[in-house]
Amino acid sequence: MDERLATETIVDGRYRILERIGSGGMADVYRAEDLQLGRDVALKILYRRFSQDGEFVERFRREASSAAGLQHPHVVSVYDRGEWDGTYYIAMEHLEGRSLKQVVLAEGPLAPARAVDLVIQILRAAKFAHKRGIIHRDLKPHNVIVDGEDRAKVTDFGIALAGVSDMTQTGSIMGTAQYLSPEQAQGHPVTGQSDLYAIGVILFELLTGRIPFDGDSAVTIALKQVNEPPALPSSFNGTVTPDLDAIVFRALEKDPARRFADADQFIAALEEVAAHLADGTAGSTGVTSVAGAAVAYGLPPAESGLSQHTQVSGQIPTVSAYDGYAYPATAPPELDPDREDAQRWWIALLAGLLVAGLVIGALLLSGGDKVTVPQVVGVDEASAVTRLRADGFDTDITTKNDPNAPKGQVIGQIPSGNSEADKGSTVTLTVSDGPGTATVPRVVGDGRLVATKKLRDAGFLVREEEDFSADVGENRVISVEPGQGEALEKGSTVTIVVSSGAERVDVPSVLRQSREDAQATLEDAGFEVSVREMESEEDVGTVLSQDPKAGTARPKGSRVTITVAKASEAVDVPNVVGQSSAEATAALSGAGFTVLPRDQEVDSPDEDGVVLAQNPASGKLKRGERVTITVGKFSPELDPDPTATPEPTPTATP
Repeated sequence: MDERLATETIVDGRYRILERIGSGGMADVYRAEDLQLGRDVALKILYRRFSQDGEFVERFRREASSAAGLQHPHVVSVYDRGEWDGTYYIAMEHLEGRSLKQVVLAEGPLAPARAVDLVIQILRAAKFAHKRGIIHRDLKPHNVIVDGEDRAKVTDFGIALAGVSDMTQTGSIMGTAQYLSPEQAQGHPVTGQSDLYAIGVILFELLTGRIPFDGDSAVTIALKQVNEPPALPSSFNGTVTPDLDAIVFRALEKDPARRFADADQFIAALEEVAAHLADGTAGSTGVTSVAGAAVAYGLPPAESGLSQHTQVSGQIPTVSAYDGYAYPATAPPELDPDREDAQRWWIALLAGLLVAGLVIGALLLSGGDKVTVPQVVGVDEASAVTRLRADGFDTDITTKNDPNAPKGQVIGQIPSGNSEADKGSTVTLTVSDGPGTATVPRVVGDGRLVATKKLRDAGFLVREEEDFSADVGENRVISVEPGQGEALEKGSTVTIVVSSGAERVDVPSVLRQSREDAQATLEDAGFEVSVREMESEEDVGTVLSQDPKAGTARPKGSRVTITVAKASEAVDVPNVVGQSSAEATAALSGAGFTVLPRDQEVDSPDEDGVVLAQNPASGKLKRGERVTITVGKFSPELDPDPTATPEPTPTATP
């Protein structure tokens, strides 16, 4: 079934497929656009047929976890991982370039200086991983990307081992046969030296354009890895110097203890060769043979990386071993059979043949009847053991956490179901111990995508709910259930409540209402109220306008401003002339003025208490200003008695 994704497919709402750029044994790789960050990524998507296989899913998850913790210039960065449409994906750094395998296939043997430079870069990546307890276990040119400037980056940590592996059982072989160390080929524990062996194979391939061991099947190749010496790289590329031959041979030692102690030591040896190649002094140390190179580097014969090799016909040239030194592969040195060193040589040869026979016997020629191993993956442990024992097999049980399988379910078996195995042999079952537990991380206040990634990385499924919040910004987490810091079984669902912003409501109309009524209406609707005043002929306190307008949707808690009427500061001065003093004072005070009365004597009692004049007589004044009124005042004692006889006017005496 073709599982390829069409271009323009959107993966997990975030990644838009642009093109398919490669495929492997467990996944397709696409160039995709990250729609959130606007950058190209390499999107690795597990084949759906493997998505229900706990072993494959664990291997895929381990790749993301291992590489995500390795931020290094020579390791491909992993950005994200997730579950989508029934399968799993990893989003990683997209590199413009070719795999190192493509480089070798296109260009053949590389110049020694270039090969050394590329391998040093790979070793630096391995060194960084090893110091963090991570062993790659599948280093090969296919997993190294080289850009246009020959910068190398290591990818595909799919079977990387972090600490004690829970994926490897005794006797299992994981990795690619042509690059497997002898201990991996035999199912023994791996160490950093296993990666160094694989890098030695890569160096051999870069220098020669071919791999040191090949065959018709993985078993054939594995046997060669365990038993046969490689040819000299210089036999295929005349520019390879003896000291570089010696480095390759040491990296390819069968015994891990005889290889380089760590990546630093391997790098140091290559850097010395690189220095000689750069200044044209290669071979100036007087090295003319592999054995001489070992001596030149100060390596004791037993540590030179050469003690493993015995004469093998058909390799031109190769080396043979005698007391730990290397000799041209013509014939073994003539020895007195009574000499102790000759006896050691024959003992070593017989021991080697015995080991080879044991390996071949164990892998290919095991005695006993061959029977079909039942397929028990997916059934419970008790049923699986009963079935296997009924068919004549012993069982060995290992457990591991698996978020996709209930506790007690078989999630892996070695040998695999429907394969042939000796009756009476042991079938190793991997049984789910449940998903394990993890602590709910702190995500309150995080963006929804960041929070989702944190929770998924912790092993949880995520469910989202939305709610309004005036305090938490839109698309940020308001709360999480179960709470932060709680221990929870992996694979459980954690619910995050994400803010959709403050609740929005329609602004009610308060026009023509009194100030008090308008404020109450708006506050009941969830708004805060601001008041402005404006002079108006309307009744004081009447709402003249509002902002926002009625019917506009606004977040609850936001502010609405109302404008209310206030009295004008300048008003008409009423004309009170002819009114009584009391009436005039009331009229002027009511209009907001201060009244200043002033008396004026009058002759007629009819004008007594009457306003005779005012100042100002008309126009406008600000409220509170003074208006002067002149009020008539009649005094009776000044009025002559109309009944009295007027006194005669005195006349002057002449």
